[in-house]
Amino acid sequence: MSDHAADPATEDFVAHRKLLFTVAYEMLGSAADAEDVLQETWLRWVKVDLGQVRDRRAYLVRITTRQALNRLRTMTRRRESYVGPWLPEPLLTSPDVAEDVELAESMSMALMLVLETLSPTERAVFVLREVFAVGYDEIADAVGKSPAAVRQIAHRARGHVDARRPREAVSPGETRAALESFRRAVETGDLQGLLDVLAPEVVLMGDGGGLKQAAPRPVTGAAKVARFIIGGTGRIRHKITTEVAVVNGGPALVLRLDGELDGVLAVRVEDARISGLYYVRNPEKLTRVESETALTLR
Repeated sequence: MSDHAADPATEDFVAHRKLLFTVAYEMLGSAADAEDVLQETWLRWVKVDLGQVRDRRAYLVRITTRQALNRLRTMTRRRESYVGPWLPEPLLTSPDVAEDVELAESMSMALMLVLETLSPTERAVFVLREVFAVGYDEIADAVGKSPAAVRQIAHRARGHVDARRPREAVSPGETRAALESFRRAVETGDLQGLLDVLAPEVVLMGDGGGLKQAAPRPVTGAAKVARFIIGGTGRIRHKITTEVAVVNGGPALVLRLDGELDGVLAVRVEDARISGLYYVRNPEKLTRVESETALTLR
């Protein structure tokens, strides 16, 4: 181990690993794919002549971005054959991620779904510029475009995201209160309680990936969503337990049936009511909700 500790390439990679994972995950919405990207980044990094590298952090971010872009292009094709709605892989995050407003918003299910509507290059440029504040010249190197082209792409991507970005979230206290009311209503099967806490235009999305039952398309409107939830829980012959968690920097419930992990329900709260529900049941996406994933913008 002491040999590795003295190896500058390893030291640099380890020092920036959290950042590189965050960049890859923001671009891909998949922790498993982000880990693969980090492995590919490492294999390229160890072949680099460090004596020629002026800014090692920037160089590592560039390699990671290129690998993530390659993977994103193949994933876009893969998602066309995905069964039902696709949601990002939920990550159990520490409370300090929730306190970092910028990081929490960029990781939120709502914004990650908006990023899905960008082209791979637009997404890379938006993430590097708007989330990580990377300079245009560095982004140009990473995506293989001129700085002028990158500025245009950034402007276009920002406009696209701003037009679809959810409105500002409410205070943590209001969010907790709404989540607690929702949780109580779900556990007791209280239809009116659900209607009281759901925004009129609430949207519920479910991701079972063809492996678990989930809503085949988004469910919209408080009455429809409430009936869908009550109907679904009423059919379950197992003991449902819920626990509050911080997932992707925001409020969520981890649901268990007879103690077995069933899924993660992330929520979006606006004006003290729940406006978005994102329920991930696909078991292949639930590997990161039992222990925290470390993330950083720096």
